[in-house]
Amino acid sequence: MAVLAITGATGFVGSAALDVALEAGHTVRALTRRDQTARAGVQWIKGTLEDTAALAELCSGADAVVHIAGLTNTPDPAEFEAANVIGTDAMIAAVKGAGVKRFVFVSSLAAREPKLSAYGASKARAETLVEASGLQWTIVRPPAVYGPRDVDMFELFKTAKMGVVPLPPGGATSIIHASDLARLLVALAVKNTRRAIFEPDDGREGGWSHKELAQAIGRAVGKKAVFAPHLPKPVLGIAAQADKLLRGDKAKLTADRVGYMAHPNWVSRWDRKLPPDVWEPQIEGELGLKATADWYKAEGWL
Repeated sequence: MAVLAITGATGFVGSAALDVALEAGHTVRALTRRDQTARAGVQWIKGTLEDTAALAELCSGADAVVHIAGLTNTPDPAEFEAANVIGTDAMIAAVKGAGVKRFVFVSSLAAREPKLSAYGASKARAETLVEASGLQWTIVRPPAVYGPRDVDMFELFKTAKMGVVPLPPGGATSIIHASDLARLLVALAVKNTRRAIFEPDDGREGGWSHKELAQAIGRAVGKKAVFAPHLPKPVLGIAAQADKLLRGDKAKLTADRVGYMAHPNWVSRWDRKLPPDVWEPQIEGELGLKATADWYKAEGWL
């Protein structure tokens, strides 16, 4: 069994990775901004990516580091640089300082098209730092991640319940359940995989067209069919302005997100798949979406 250091362990994907690591019998050191309830097998390290002492303590004695923490949405795109680029650079320094060799970095498919958004550009720059680190690194670019506790794709489930799912311009995307992604991250932390960039998914060849995904989410919430109009990019921009007025800094649709949402192809590529002896998805999309909708209902979200 290994000692795994995890950043972002209190977040959506990170908490799933923490659960998977503990179930596999590993010991976890987890970075946290706030006090956490004691948990068997977990050493909580209080600090942030700006706290070099906390990062040193997090990495000390670890067999591998899984860097999940990062900023995915903000009203101020300039904040992506500090969180995703400078934060990753600080983690690399801490990993090297502690003599840890294995480093798993969670990036995003948005890094493939850095000109479309400040978020994607920050992830692409972070990837460059990881590749130049000299560590035994692996980069994972997840597609759209969904599952219980997720607040981003929940917006689609919520509108589907009302019979409508507004879509970006025509295109396709891949998806992955958080539990499958968590299993992958833990597997990569303990296996000697080559330096590579992987793009996992739910196993659906060619991904999901936007309309197919909208209808699947509709079925998951009990709607036989939903109205799923494609909205042109200018209309999405207006919607982002409206969301900012309504929800302020908590807006889910931002101008930066519109930048990459309007891109037609966010399908995980076949030549970036994981070797089957390392990992394969276990949660098929249709079943995973239904189970996620059921969780939202049970928790009173829907």
